[in-house]
Amino acid sequence: MTTSDSAQQIAPDQLPEAISTYLAAHQARDIDVHHFTQNAIVVDEGHSYHGHEQIRDWLQRSASEYSYTIELIGAQKTDNNHYVATHHLEGNFPGSVVDLRFQFTLRNGRIARLIIEP
Repeated sequence: MTTSDSAQQIAPDQLPEAISTYLAAHQARDIDVHHFTQNAIVVDEGHSYHGHEQIRDWLQRSASEYSYTIELIGAQKTDNNHYVATHHLEGNFPGSVVDLRFQFTLRNGRIARLIIEP
């Protein structure tokens, strides 16, 4: 999913509950996957993770691999099922500073797809 001309800037507190719950858990390094659909897909660093087990493993690995701070710096809504949350990260990972776009697709109030990329 890419943002289009129809994407509108929104306040971060206007993100749907599943997204804001995931983002808070991600920041706390929590590996709970209840905000994802059973067959959700996460794409991060060119790798795809399918379903709760693989997503939980990815969350656990990414939470422990590097030390970093994360700050939500922007949010967009493309439509009722597509949102983008932009985060600024600083830490001990290659490059040490990056802005990442967390691109969400929702289905039935849960995250069905998440693509993380610069």
